[in-house]
Amino acid sequence: MAGLLIFLAVITAAALLALAGLHLGFRAPRVKGEGRLPGLGHAQATRITTARGKQLHAWFIPSAHATSTVVIQHGWGGNAEMMLPLAMPFIRAGFHILLADARNHGRSDADGHSSLPKFAEDLSACVGWLKTHHPAQARQLVLVGHSVGAAAALLVASRRSDISAVISLSAFAHPRWTMTRALRRWPLPEHVVRLALRYVEWVIGHRFDAIAPLATAGRLHCPLLLVHGSADTTVPVADAHAIARAHGAHLTLLEIPGATHDSVDRIETHAPALLGFLAQHGIRPAPA
Repeated sequence: MAGLLIFLAVITAAALLALAGLHLGFRAPRVKGEGRLPGLGHAQATRITTARGKQLHAWFIPSAHATSTVVIQHGWGGNAEMMLPLAMPFIRAGFHILLADARNHGRSDADGHSSLPKFAEDLSACVGWLKTHHPAQARQLVLVGHSVGAAAALLVASRRSDISAVISLSAFAHPRWTMTRALRRWPLPEHVVRLALRYVEWVIGHRFDAIAPLATAGRLHCPLLLVHGSADTTVPVADAHAIARAHGAHLTLLEIPGATHDSVDRIETHAPALLGFLAQHGIRPAPA
């Protein structure tokens, strides 16, 4: 009996430690940034209302005569300013740009834990803001996201019919896979891992299967470009391959040799491929 009690105590302690670690993991590191976009004096700082009345800090970068806007969503622990290298090719091509800090990131409001569904809520709020305040500039809307921001872009586009294209950078295929990889860093019993995963689903209020890019990529009403680095150790390129195998007829996969998870700056060297993808699907800064 004493041995059984000790065993149960150890298992309970492991479960509690796992859950505590998960809550810490939901606290995304906040990097506020400098509050400016160097070299872009015409950029307009704004605030966008998202879920529960929270405010997002955002930058709208206008372009003369364009009727298309590229909305760029950063990843976990990032901010809008970090996405500027990714935005530059689209700016030079003549697109309007909207960059926003998700809640709990950059200069946006705090709001409890961060999660993929919350990222998606914020991105959808940005689309709504454009439709309301810049309708003439939002006749074509392109969502570009990095990491969890890419997963959010896919989730938003799977729920709307007014998105013209999605460019996904380093998206994971399934939250369960990503979290399991993270939890495997500790010697946790299998049932503790399962409990932790179910607990996270309860916290965020969504089943992983419903919001996973592996599922949402198949529910899009627009073209999808998957971009992934071959040297990504945070989200292995195998995740992109899994999405492509499931929905290959409806997407394009661009694998960048040697690029890691955070090689946003290296994406710029492949700008012709990104812009070419949009042009192929009739998406240009302004009508020809």
